[in-house]
Amino acid sequence: MRTFTRTSKLAIWSRRFGSFALPIAIIPVWMHRNQLLNSETFQILLMSAVTLALLAVFIGIAAYFRLWQTGDHGWGKSTMGIFLGLICLSPIAYGASLALNYPFANDVSSNIQRPPQLLANLQTAVRTTLSQEETAIFFPAISTRIYEMGPEVLFEAVEDLVRERGWEIRIQRKPGANSTGTINAMAMTFLGWRDEVAIRLEPNISGTRFDMRSASLNGAHDLGANGIRVEKFLTDLDGVVLEIKETGSHAERTQNSLDADAPVSDPH
Repeated sequence: MRTFTRTSKLAIWSRRFGSFALPIAIIPVWMHRNQLLNSETFQILLMSAVTLALLAVFIGIAAYFRLWQTGDHGWGKSTMGIFLGLICLSPIAYGASLALNYPFANDVSSNIQRPPQLLANLQTAVRTTLSQEETAIFFPAISTRIYEMGPEVLFEAVEDLVRERGWEIRIQRKPGANSTGTINAMAMTFLGWRDEVAIRLEPNISGTRFDMRSASLNGAHDLGANGIRVEKFLTDLDGVVLEIKETGSHAERTQNSLDADAPVSDPH
């Protein structure tokens, strides 16, 4: 007599939920990044993917216990369901770890008292500005810079860094000898959220005073994204300014050496 071994229905549903969750988690991110999906719909789809992923994991674990007791088939299906569910939940777990490691804020500036002006209307949005004390603790490299360099030269270096990062420049105003230069651009997070970056260059008696601000347009907690963005930009700009100064000093020394080696003409 032939004996048939059943396949666990829990294992089947675990794999189904995991298979549904993965495309719902990936495709909306691509659409949101390319502005093919508005933020409200994206949030609904993201929560749907999380729900399906949780069901896949929990049902898969329940299937393990059931399979151990009954000896039915379905170990592979339940394992696949749990695996797909965990893939979908991994970004959520990573975001939770960032939320624990960074302060609750969505607006970071190198100048707390007089931050650069944003273009976006954020009056109705939840503003959680990072304080000066918190900035010094979590992002010690963020501070107002005074560069011994003309604002016109510095503006070109700043614009190059902005474009290298792929930020979308919305408006820019070049500085003059006695006028302030500004850049307002949009940066995009991994999930497609937009953050505004505001940059200000002011002529200073020592050269140029540089301030930068980054603020989220959605959400009250940026998971440290704005602070990391500003800190990395300032660090890279420090390196570019140092390289420009070293290049200028080398060119000046070369020119002085050529002038010293040049023969002196006899007026007679």
